[in-house]
This record gives sequence, structure tokens and C-alpha cells, in this order.
Amino acid sequence: METTFDVRLSETLMVNDLAKGKHSYTVRWRVAKEPFSLTRRNRTLANNELSKLVSAVGRGEAFYCDTGRPISEARAAASKVTFYDFACQYIDMKWPNAAANSRRSIADALITITPVMLKSRKTGNDAKALRNALHKWAFNTAHRGDAPDDIQAILKWAAGSSKQLTELAKAETIRAVLDAVGTKLDGKPASRTYMARRRAVLWNLCEYAVEEGHLAANPITTIKKVRRAKYTADVVDPATVPNPQQAEALLEAVGKLPGSGPRMVAFFASMYYAALRPGEAVELTKLNLHIPDEGRGKLYLTGSTPFAGGAWTDNGEERDKRQLKHRDVGAGRWTPCPSKLTTIYHQHLEQFGVDAYGRLFWGERGGMVPGKTYQAIWNAARIAVFGEQLARTSKLAKRPYDLRHAAVSTWLASGVEPKRVADWAGQSLEVLMRIYAKCLDGREEQAMDRIETTLAG
Repeated sequence: METTFDVRLSETLMVNDLAKGKHSYTVRWRVAKEPFSLTRRNRTLANNELSKLVSAVGRGEAFYCDTGRPISEARAAASKVTFYDFACQYIDMKWPNAAANSRRSIADALITITPVMLKSRKTGNDAKALRNALHKWAFNTAHRGDAPDDIQAILKWAAGSSKQLTELAKAETIRAVLDAVGTKLDGKPASRTYMARRRAVLWNLCEYAVEEGHLAANPITTIKKVRRAKYTADVVDPATVPNPQQAEALLEAVGKLPGSGPRMVAFFASMYYAALRPGEAVELTKLNLHIPDEGRGKLYLTGSTPFAGGAWTDNGEERDKRQLKHRDVGAGRWTPCPSKLTTIYHQHLEQFGVDAYGRLFWGERGGMVPGKTYQAIWNAARIAVFGEQLARTSKLAKRPYDLRHAAVSTWLASGVEPKRVADWAGQSLEVLMRIYAKCLDGREEQAMDRIETTLAG
């Protein structure tokens, strides 16, 4: 908050007539030429308030422009604010304008920080119960007030055991908190992306504390010697990426499954051939298909509906309708539709059509495709192709998202320039090159062949 030394006090009290011959007394002053006032029921209380202001001015103390109060008062009040209470205040501030998955990510970051900011630590099942209570209730604005009695007891303990927010200003405390955001529950280093996401929440929380006058400065910036963070590499593991034969075998297995299997072939094919994210595939409509009767075409993506969980969305739906990732509202992107995918789309439209909203894929009972449904179908397809034991122990194509990795890897291996691949996949070039670094290994000979061809020509 902005402060100033431009303070003008009126040393006389304004007397206000009340009913039945009683009076109230008002203190008046200006901060940066803005008027402020404070009314008390008797002269003694009003004079006490005036004396506080006069003393602050006499000490040469700055005043906050928005509240008109001396900074010493804010610091005194801040010393009484606990980290737990402020964390709840922070999530309440972020909640209205945050996407459902962002809300969940903030809560995830806060539950890693909170144990460090408690006066005593819980272990084992007690620690698990505390994390559950914090994640589902304390750091969920929409459901905090609905917590059952057993959860309220846990949260009451957490609130009472919380350290003061100002403890964050201590070097040893902020170092411990930074260590926590870079560590998983099992004690192993978190991935670079995971750590960066949680550290960003911590940074923003500290900035908010400064803005609210609880901290003099962001304590992260005061650390001069930062311990070198350990983190796991944020790259796609080639062992998880299916080759074209394996991917097509998996798609074929999906089509042979009972129930929703045949209707989900085009869903998974969208991820494998066009590198769609699951949330983008769910949102796909017939209008997004720019394809001929046969041969390659294009898809124009306009939105995404990622799975977030009903606890984090405003309407209680499991999915949160959003703009495309890393794009403004209304901005779309093109991605290629190979000939094989064109054929699959036409077969899907002929056999199943679209739902009432024009979507290509929907749940067996209507509505959007449930995450549990397509994950169960994918698990069954892996067993059919790899066998039960290998499906259980192998990382190969373990998640449907690995189909997207396979698509991007195929484009890169085919010699498509990385900038174009990044545009098609909806990623920044920097992220693409970091995540898919291993997919570019082994292409040196082809690259040198192209150089030789160019020079010889």
C-alpha cells in the first residue's frame, strides 16, 4: 500500500449532537490531502485517538494513503494475523476470478506450505487427515462453511496451532517453506513445472501480504543465498510414448470394447493424430472439423473443458469450460488432421452423429464425457493389447495424455520445424523444446544429411 508523510491534523474535536442531550466527538485529519475522520462516544476516547495520531506524526512516521492510519498500527495488527487465517483470506481473494484447476493448484500449494507454518507437526494418518481437511475444506472457499464436525475439529486445531504470518519474514522460516514447495509428499524432489507452480503461489501470497501491510517486503527477495533446488527433469519419458503400430493397435482395441468403446475411438484418435488435450477433445464439435470427404484437413480449436472436479467449479460440474490453454478468450488455433483421422471422423459421424450441442463425444447418459469413463476404457484397451501383467507394470501409454505426446513426438521426428509444432500443439517453443528434448535425440544424421543435400545442390 502507498504511504506518505503528508499528514495534517485538526487538533479540535467536532461535537455531534445526539438524541436525549448526548454528544459524540469526531477526530479529523488529512493524509495526502484526502480527508479522514473517526467518531467516539465520549471526549476521552476521542482525545486518545487524536493523541495516537499526534504521536505518530511526532515520530516522523508514514501514514497509509488508503486507510489514513500510521504504519505502526498496521504492523501491530499484522503481528496478530496467523498464517492459516491469511491463507484462507488469500484463497478467498483469488477464488472469484480463478479457473477451477487454478483454484485446485493454489490449494495444493498451500497444503505444502501450511505444515511448515504450524507450531507442531502431525505424522502418519493424522498428517493425511490434516492435508485432506485443508485441501477439501479450508482452502476451498465454496465449501469451507460446510465442513462436517470432525473436519471442523481438525481445522480448529490447525488455526490454533498456526504460527504468526510475520514468521515468514524470518530467513530460516522462508527457507523451510521454499524447501517444502520443491518436495513431494514422499520426500523426493518435485518436477520443475510442479515446483514452479507452487513457488508462484507462495510468491503471490507474500506479495499480497505486503500489499495488505502484514509484511514489510516479500521475504523471498530477502534471501541472498538460495539453496540450489533439486527437481526431477520435466521431459517426456520415451518409455511412455507409443510408436505408430502400438497406437493404432490401442485404437483398434478401443473400438472392440463393449459399451462406449466404439464411440471413443475418434476421441482417442484426436489426441494421437492431432495432439489434442483431453479437455480440447471433449469440446470438439462438427463445426471445428475442416476436413474433405477424404484426405488431410485441419481442425480449428476454439475452447477447452478440462476436468477439474465439482468441488472447484462454480456450477458443481466436473469439467470447467474455458478458453484454450495459454490463449485469450475467443482466440483459437489450427492443428492438422491427417488422412487417417479424417476417415475416423467420417465413420464416427455416420455411426454416432453429434449430441444436442453439436459435440462429437458425450457420455453414455448424455452430457460431457466423464474422465472416469475414458480412463476405464483406456485401461481395458491397454490390457487387451499388452496383456494384464505388462499393462500393470509398464509405463507405455499408461495415460491417454501419452497419445498427445506421441503426436508431438511424431511431428518432431518427421522433421517439422519446432516452431510450427509448438503452434499446432498450443505450447510455447521454450516449453516444447524442454519437454520433448529426448524426442529430438538421434536425429543428428538426418539433420546432417539435409545440410549435405543443401550444400551439394
